[in-house]
Amino acid sequence: MDSLQGHLLIASSLLGDPNFVQTVILIVQHDENGALGLVLNRRLSTTVKDALEESAELTCTIDDSLYQGGPCQGPLMVLHNDRGASDTQVMDDVYFSTEKEKVEQLLTGPPELARFFVGYSGWTAGQLDAEMESGSWLNTPAKSEWIFNDDEEQWSRLIEQITIGKWIDPKRSPEDPSVN
Repeated sequence: MDSLQGHLLIASSLLGDPNFVQTVILIVQHDENGALGLVLNRRLSTTVKDALEESAELTCTIDDSLYQGGPCQGPLMVLHNDRGASDTQVMDDVYFSTEKEKVEQLLTGPPELARFFVGYSGWTAGQLDAEMESGSWLNTPAKSEWIFNDDEEQWSRLIEQITIGKWIDPKRSPEDPSVN
């Protein structure tokens, strides 16, 4: 099994799960036990500050958008570029944190690059491999600028970059390819 940690998964039109239509996911962890990823292009209508003021007793000055990392519930999670507040290194200059103390450190002294998530995307052992084989996901090694870029057209741009962009227009692709 080749680990996809540090890769982006780009939902193909074959993926039938409505939770993942037109998503771009960074794989944070992937081994023989399964995989964990964060949806990069599902910005919520609330900010980190507003969400924390409603649900926690933490003071927060971060007015950045909060993202829906996936359908599985979990703690507040952060992708960032601060090695000192890291639980896991995802790839060069990109770190992942969920431990309470480290997340609080990132909330009080945010690094230059940070993105905050609620929820995550998870796969059991072998599940992601089966989805890859069925054509549900395209993948490409991630670049830091893709992770921290708040591009609303990220999915279509990546589809175009990693497919035969000269012949396939992702904006013209039907949501349900069986209607062709």
